[in-house]
Amino acid sequence: MRKNVLLIGGRSKAKSLALSLLKRGFNVTTVNENYDDCMMLAEIDGIRVVCGDGTKPFILDEVGAYNYDIAICLTPNDEDNLVASELCKKQFHVRKTVALVSDPRKMDFFKQMGVDSVVCAISTITHIIEQQAFIDEMANIIPIGKGQVQIVEVQIPETSPVNGKKLWEITLPKEVIIGCILREDSTIIPRGETRILSGDTVVVISGNGQQFEAIKVLTGR
Repeated sequence: MRKNVLLIGGRSKAKSLALSLLKRGFNVTTVNENYDDCMMLAEIDGIRVVCGDGTKPFILDEVGAYNYDIAICLTPNDEDNLVASELCKKQFHVRKTVALVSDPRKMDFFKQMGVDSVVCAISTITHIIEQQAFIDEMANIIPIGKGQVQIVEVQIPETSPVNGKKLWEITLPKEVIIGCILREDSTIIPRGETRILSGDTVVVISGNGQQFEAIKVLTGR
């Protein structure tokens, strides 16, 4: 069954996201109070466009927000994104809400208010830099000479056969170890009881070219 996604606000972000979601088979509706933006979005085949303020309950009722699986709030105003997210979640019972924030200091507050996922470009970029610094540090410590040791980042998809499994339940190639797990803002040094979850970035250390077999085990691809 195709999932229904509601995009509130945003212009270029809403357009890019709508195109991406359509390619993945989602039903997409956009709500935008700017008429010109609505006309631009209406040029995309396959989406429903509603002109209105997504922070107003009567607009969300008109859209039929209670029929949507996911609501993604993309306005340039953090407060508007919070209001729209809370309305979708608490009044229209949308299963999952996602809000864009410009200030990373607000992320915890948004989560406390019930927003399921909070996205901040600044925080995301910082996290990427921190992850890369960690990888670079490992590469400097481990003697990789002549390609005998490889360090690989593996993103765990939702469809991974190891999703939800503990490390001791996973059969990896003999010369492969999992050095750490990067999960949201945390770095986890794994033990046998540590579970691997979808969305994790697993840092794999391997020898004798076995990283490709390890990737296959971890992703199922």
